[in-house]
Amino acid sequence: MFREEKPAADHDAIQDRRHTSRRTVDLQLTGGNRELQAAFLISEALSQHRRLEDLVDQTLHTALEVVNAENGSILVADPGSQQLVYYRSIGEKPIPPGSAIPWHQGIAGAVFKSGQQAVIVDTKKDDRQCGKIDKATGSVIRDMIILPLKRWQGESIGVIEILNKRNGQFDEVDVAVLTIISSLATPVIEEARLFEATKLAEVARLAGDMSHDIKNLLMPILCGAGLLKDELNELFARLPDRDSTRSVKSRELCDEALDMLQEDARRISERVREVADCVKGLSSPPQFAPCQVRGVVENVFRTLDLMAKEKGISLSSEGLDGLPTIEADERRLYNAFYNLVNNAIPEIPPGGSITIRGESDQKAGVLTLSVADTGRGMSPEVRDSLFTSRVISRKSGGTGLGTKIVKDVVDAHKGRITVKSEVGKGTTFHLTLPTHQAKT
Repeated sequence: MFREEKPAADHDAIQDRRHTSRRTVDLQLTGGNRELQAAFLISEALSQHRRLEDLVDQTLHTALEVVNAENGSILVADPGSQQLVYYRSIGEKPIPPGSAIPWHQGIAGAVFKSGQQAVIVDTKKDDRQCGKIDKATGSVIRDMIILPLKRWQGESIGVIEILNKRNGQFDEVDVAVLTIISSLATPVIEEARLFEATKLAEVARLAGDMSHDIKNLLMPILCGAGLLKDELNELFARLPDRDSTRSVKSRELCDEALDMLQEDARRISERVREVADCVKGLSSPPQFAPCQVRGVVENVFRTLDLMAKEKGISLSSEGLDGLPTIEADERRLYNAFYNLVNNAIPEIPPGGSITIRGESDQKAGVLTLSVADTGRGMSPEVRDSLFTSRVISRKSGGTGLGTKIVKDVVDAHKGRITVKSEVGKGTTFHLTLPTHQAKT
C-alpha cells in the first residue's frame, strides 16, 4: 500500500517550520555559544538571497529570532534626503515602508551618526523618544537595542532596532549576538544596494537612448499625419454637396482621429522622457499655469478609451465640471492620471469600471480627487510599498516607475496622495492638490 504524499508546497512549509523550531531549540541549548550560532544562522540566511528586500527581511527575522524579541525595524540611510528610511518593520503594527525620520534626530539618529549602539533596559527611565516609538509601533516599549548597520570599520548605512525581549531584559549577550548579525549583514546589504544602483544607472542610460530613438521614430508619424490631414481637407472640399451632412460628419471624424494621433504621438515622446528623467532621479521644474482638471481627465480617457472598451471596462467621471481652475503643470498632471488609469485597466475584470471624482474645498484652497476602480485590489505588502523606494509591481516584469511618477507629480504640486485597497474589493487613490501654488 502506498502512503499518500502531501503536496510539495505543504511539505516545504512543514520542513520550514521544523527547521525554524530546530534552530530555536539550538539557540536555547547552546547557551554561551549563541554568538557562534548567530553567526552561523545569519550567514546561512544571507547566502540564500540576492535581492535587497530579501536580505533586509531575512536579517531582521534572524535578529528577532536569536534574541527572542517582539518588534524590530531596519532603517536604511538615504543620503539625498538625509533621512533614515524604514525599509522593513515587524511587529503588531509594522511601521509602513518608506516612513522616514531625519538621520540626525532621536535615538536612531544618534546611533547612526555616532556608530555606537544604544541599549535601554528600562524605557521608563529614558524618555528620549520612546513615546514616539510606542505610538508608531502600537506597542508599549519596555526595552530596546538600536545598533548601527556598519562594517567592522567604516560608516553606517543604517540602523537596526530590536524592541521588547519576550523573556526578561536584553543583556550583554544579546548585544553581542546582534552586533555579529549587523556586522555580517551590512556588507551583503551594501553590496546589494550598489548592485541595484549600478543596474539603475544602466537603465537610466538605456532610457535616455530610448527617449531619443522614440522621438526620432515618431517624427515621420507626426509629419505623415499632417500631410494626410491636408490631403483630406482638399478631398472633402471637392466632394459634391448631395450628402453634405454625411460629408461633414466624416470630415469631423477624420480630423478628430488625426488630431488624436498627433497629440498622442507628442505625449508618447514626453512620457518616455518623463520615465527617463524619473529613472535618473532628474526632474525639470514644473511649469505652472491655469489648468482645468476636467480637460486633463477627458484627454486621458480619450487616449485610453479604446483599450478600456476592448476589456469591457467603463471610464467615467463625477463632479469635475464644477471644479475651479487650478495652478498646475498640465503635462505632468496628465501623466499622473494616465498612469493611475492605465495601471488599473489590466487589474479589472470585464464589466468593471474606473471612476475619477472631484470635490472643491474653497475654504482650504484644495481639490480632493479620487481614482477608484473595481479591480482585484492589492495585498497589504504591495499597497504599503507604493510610493516608496521598495515599490513592488503587480505586473510581471513591472518596474513600479508608474507609481513613482505619480508621487513625483503630486509632490511637485505640493499635494498629497494616499491609497486604500483590499484584495477583491478594488483600489482607490486619493489626491489632494492646492488650487494655487505658493510663490517662492
